[in-house]
Amino acid sequence: MPIRAVALLLSCLVIAACQRPEAETTQGLVIEEVAAPQDGGAISTAPVKVAPVKPEGTRQARTSIREIARPEPAPEPHKPWAAPLELTAGAASISCDLDYMEKGDGEVLTTFDRDGLKAALEPCEAGGVARLRYKGKVTAEFGTLVERVTEVADSMDIGKRVLDIDSAGGQVEDAIQAGDYIAESRWTIWVREGAICHSACVFILSAGDTRMIAGQVGIHRIIRMSSTATTRAQLNAELRVVYERVRDYLERNGAATAVADLMMAVPNRSLRLLTTEELELYGLDGVNPAQDDLDRLRLMRKCGEDFVSRRDSFVRAFDKRCKSPDTDLDALNACGLKLRTDFGFPDQTCPSESPLSEFDRDTATLEPPKGEDGAQSVSKAAPEGKRRSDS
Repeated sequence: MPIRAVALLLSCLVIAACQRPEAETTQGLVIEEVAAPQDGGAISTAPVKVAPVKPEGTRQARTSIREIARPEPAPEPHKPWAAPLELTAGAASISCDLDYMEKGDGEVLTTFDRDGLKAALEPCEAGGVARLRYKGKVTAEFGTLVERVTEVADSMDIGKRVLDIDSAGGQVEDAIQAGDYIAESRWTIWVREGAICHSACVFILSAGDTRMIAGQVGIHRIIRMSSTATTRAQLNAELRVVYERVRDYLERNGAATAVADLMMAVPNRSLRLLTTEELELYGLDGVNPAQDDLDRLRLMRKCGEDFVSRRDSFVRAFDKRCKSPDTDLDALNACGLKLRTDFGFPDQTCPSESPLSEFDRDTATLEPPKGEDGAQSVSKAAPEGKRRSDS
């Protein structure tokens, strides 16, 4: 090859290398997980019923799909106060303020009986807002904690509740049970910057009425720790039962069943971080679609058609104007609170149903304050000195 042609080829390669796009982040890619899967993960230990059958003309027993898909009997009702509670796989605290950057996470909970939780929630009674910060594994203890806090908060008329979670995952069955309870208890879920929600924690995330995400959300394959399987076919038969339960759970809580299929493709020693687009696509970010359908009917009757229309417009504008990669939760909240005034919120007729009303104090008598130009402002909706943020 002529020297001139070689030089031209090298020049093109150098230019191409310089123009090569920067390396993408690990969002959406399979990355190695440092911790052992059993330290968090998505662990399934509940028994499953898999009945082998012999199809005609074959000797080898196979698993009946009909048997796999058969619904499991309903579990016994959980009794959250039946036994003493001790958090052995996590730590929790209660705060009456949503501004975690300036106000912190409140006092760490050390007693979990009715009197102890009532004392922790008492300062939240006046504002009607409580934030439960939890960092640790998703276990039965965690589920019991959420149930107890909810019950005490209900008795004190604390209707605005935020679960501020940071978890590498845990037990699948415990997460599903806790998630079903959360779905009926009006919780907002936060995964703030620096926090993670991996593996079984995603089932908790999917249950919230509203999900606000600035941290990492990741998934991988479920681990059958209690399995007695000796062949791949036997283990897969068990996992199919577990994944069927997961799909049913995701469907009734407004998330895409495709999440379960995606989990199956990621080895449990690795982790796949979901992108912002995937979180929205799978129904894991923002307003819960299942709850939104129910709220629409309820709010139409209570607050009127105009309220619902403005609420829908706000949600669309919030998704478009406030959400962007690498935005911390405090900034996301601040953007939403500023934006909602453009749509007439907090609403005079239904202040407690207005978007982000958990940031408002005494919503029963709230009158949106006026700025110097006569426009509505949210500056008085928080205690003096508190930087406004939205949820």
